[in-house]
Amino acid sequence: MSEQPDLEPDPGLYGPDSVTWRVHADPTMALSGLRALLLQAVHPLAMAGVAQHSDFREDPWGRLFRTAEYVGVTTYGTTSEARRAGAKVRGIHGRLAGIEPETGVTYRINDPHLLRWVHCVEVESFLTTAMRCGLRVSAADQDRYYAEQTVGAALVGLDPVTVPGSVAQMAAYFQEMQPELRLTDAAKKAVRFVMWPPMSALVRLGTPARPAWVALTSAAFAMLPRWARRIYRLPGLPTTDLAASAAGLAFRSGLLIVPESLRHGPNLKNGQARMGLL
Repeated sequence: MSEQPDLEPDPGLYGPDSVTWRVHADPTMALSGLRALLLQAVHPLAMAGVAQHSDFREDPWGRLFRTAEYVGVTTYGTTSEARRAGAKVRGIHGRLAGIEPETGVTYRINDPHLLRWVHCVEVESFLTTAMRCGLRVSAADQDRYYAEQTVGAALVGLDPVTVPGSVAQMAAYFQEMQPELRLTDAAKKAVRFVMWPPMSALVRLGTPARPAWVALTSAAFAMLPRWARRIYRLPGLPTTDLAASAAGLAFRSGLLIVPESLRHGPNLKNGQARMGLL
């Protein structure tokens, strides 16, 4: 009887040699996620969808953790795990619609135009924030990262062909979108909530969590593109960029001191174990 050949482990959507694994393993992902939230909020319809259909006010930390879990599963999980996560998101999005209160414009959460905005805001934030904080990514790998992320875009229902797949395409996309962007009342309220989220008295008074969170969100604001900072009526000056990059370098350097066994989440560890990298 001949032996059955060993099955190769499933690398998932990207695999350990991808730029995606490297960028998403960087300790700056928390800062990147906050930047993405702030940038997403300046699209009126995207912000209306969050305000009207999200539980971020009732369970802000839960929402952040669920978003992080989705990114972790789709990045490091098996192909079937990533597809199940995407199918769950598509199922939720397909039921949701609403009206933007300031203009009366109707929207659907699964509108490709809105899905593309959310996708681009996230992946551009993940890459550029990590790089500004000190992660070295070559020009070719920056293009490769965006090309890889068109695969992830398909999970939420987007046609990969319609999603920016290079640095130049991403820059052109944001330039094209700027006329649609503005700061609504819903965005102002959401940003105030993000800056000052609820914390228990024990955490607020017994730990440095509050000042640390304010510092983190302030850095995320400073990491925004100049045109986005102007929408928020914040300084769009080169000096702000320099200060943000310096703060980001310090933030990342401090986190890199933490051992990988503590710094890396379970999804990354599971992916490494599955691929025989531990």
